[in-house]
Amino acid sequence: MFDFLEKDFYWNTVGEWFLALAVILGSVLLGRVIFWLFSNVVKKFTAKTKTNLDDILIDMVEEPLSFAIAILGIWYGLDSLNLPDAGHVWINRIYYLLIIFNIAWLINRLIDAIIEEYLVPIIEKSESDLDDQLLPILRKGIHVTVWIMAVIIGLNNAGYDVGALIAGLGIGGLALALAAQDTVANLFGGITIFVDQPFTINDWIKINSYEGIIEEVGIRSTRIRTFEGRLVTIPNKVFAESAIENVSAEPSRRVILMLGLTYDTTPEKMKLSLATLAEVYAAFSEHLEEKHLELFDSFGDFSLNIKFVYYIKKGEDVFDINSRMKLEILERFNAAGLDFAFPTQTIYATVEK
Repeated sequence: MFDFLEKDFYWNTVGEWFLALAVILGSVLLGRVIFWLFSNVVKKFTAKTKTNLDDILIDMVEEPLSFAIAILGIWYGLDSLNLPDAGHVWINRIYYLLIIFNIAWLINRLIDAIIEEYLVPIIEKSESDLDDQLLPILRKGIHVTVWIMAVIIGLNNAGYDVGALIAGLGIGGLALALAAQDTVANLFGGITIFVDQPFTINDWIKINSYEGIIEEVGIRSTRIRTFEGRLVTIPNKVFAESAIENVSAEPSRRVILMLGLTYDTTPEKMKLSLATLAEVYAAFSEHLEEKHLELFDSFGDFSLNIKFVYYIKKGEDVFDINSRMKLEILERFNAAGLDFAFPTQTIYATVEK
């Protein structure tokens, strides 16, 4: 058994390989144990304190900490082996990168938690919708900044000349700019939305073939929840190039209702129908604007046409008011003996003798 452990295998004895593997597995297991302790023991103590800050810190630190312990154990186990110099160089570079990225992950988690705990409640209480739009952009901007810094620091610590890499990117700058035309157009479209403010969060809009509620406005794209429940992501350049109908911005909802009565309707009954429509308006006046119109509109092909125009106040349930008013019109017209017309055609035939 001992002879087997002393055998050389890729620059190390079998025993040294087993020892390195044991260190790696032990560090991963230790990381899981630390995670369990934080989740089941430490959190119980922090839950008894008056502030939520310690709960946030523990919740956000537990996963990166357990990952860091695993990374450290893997690095130590591999670095303890007798490997070629190039192997140790790559192990150290990967270790530095993982550590930097783990720290960036921790920072982003802490920022997200602090925003959710302290900033979001303040924004929800404010009356302005602008902060609701800016918050997702603030979050993404912080995340991108942290990750960019992590990449630069990680590559620098791993031994790469970051300045030379950045200078090298300038050589392909023209090709990159051509490839990023749509991205730039979307960025300018996002700026246009924030400057012009054609809509805000929770507005009901129509654009091209889409109609729904604005859920999120970002720098690159905007998300709309359609009335079918689907989430549609639209590039911001579309908003800069298309006509946008903001339904929520209407002061009131205009409804034009065309009613057709049969041609045997007498002038007295026509006057009665107009008076009935005025009564229906009066019955729902608390939900409607003062302006309204009832008139004998035209002689149609098969009906005498009446136009009824009214405006439903902003904030009212448009669909409910419309349905109730139409039902009221139907009941009153039927009670008054006012008959609605339907398409009819009379054909006269001549018989040759």
